[in-house]
Amino acid sequence: MPDPRFFRCVASFTLQQIAELSGSKIASGCDPDFLLEDIAPLDTATERNLSFLDNVKYKEHFAKTRAGACFVSLKYVDIAPKGLQLLISEEPYKAYALAAQAFYPEENPKSKISKNSHVHTSAKIAEGCIIEAGAVIADGVELGKGCWVEANAVISQNVIIGNYCRIGANATVSHSIISDYVRLYPGARIGQDGFGFAIDNNGHIKVPQLGRVIIESHVEIGANTTIDRGAGSDTVIGQGTWIDNLVQIAHNVKIGKGCVIVAQVGISGSVVIEDFVVFAGQSAIAGHLTVGSGAKIGAQSGVMRDVPSGETQIGTPSMPAKQFMRQVAALKRLVKR
Repeated sequence: MPDPRFFRCVASFTLQQIAELSGSKIASGCDPDFLLEDIAPLDTATERNLSFLDNVKYKEHFAKTRAGACFVSLKYVDIAPKGLQLLISEEPYKAYALAAQAFYPEENPKSKISKNSHVHTSAKIAEGCIIEAGAVIADGVELGKGCWVEANAVISQNVIIGNYCRIGANATVSHSIISDYVRLYPGARIGQDGFGFAIDNNGHIKVPQLGRVIIESHVEIGANTTIDRGAGSDTVIGQGTWIDNLVQIAHNVKIGKGCVIVAQVGISGSVVIEDFVVFAGQSAIAGHLTVGSGAKIGAQSGVMRDVPSGETQIGTPSMPAKQFMRQVAALKRLVKR
């Protein structure tokens, strides 16, 4: 159960209401008026809790659950315990996410600019903004409607931030233009100098980093992730891309829409990542390469060549997944000899 000191359940919902808001269907014989008061995992849920089965690894928990209702795909209906109210969905985890948002909507504090913040007189702050203590809003900044700037965040000169964005505690933003509904988690560093220099035996020569960071709408950027501004052209993060914690994105990188970049990924300068690409944890890519739309890069992989659209690659240097598996199998056979 979520700890009520940190999370507040705002309402109860009938099975019918949950079905409507989640896009699921009530299974035959289930009660549309059955009342659900909270959400919980399969193994700890009780009779008024809503749960879900998405991963086959947990089907034994599903078969024994004491939950009142559960999102489930049609193929697991037959193993449901007697009396369990079933909500049928082709995407049970997505349906659960929508329901969980209804029980636990994100709550914002009331609009307020703390007297202990530092807002330059030339900054344009739209209505409904929250600026917490210690935050610094520099000259020329434009902050859209309903933005939330948390404690000790720093937004540097002339940054433009769209509507309903949230800038996490201790995050810093410079040289950036940010669209609507963007969230930066605590400690994110956006727009600092890229790692650009000319190598010289007498001491390296810094190349001025004269580009920007452009972040399109509905992007999430995790805690302590760093995104360098461009050296000449801009660094761009496409609409709906989600970036985990502790990711490094270098200068001039172009990331398309709907990408997922997991923790500790490193993306070198001038890489182009097309739409709906997945980089799994601790993977990395050398500079000036292109990853095609829909490609997937496995955990701890090192990409050293362009990746075709739709291809899954694993290993270092990375290669198509089937080729990698054949090599692993061949190596095992050699070891046994």
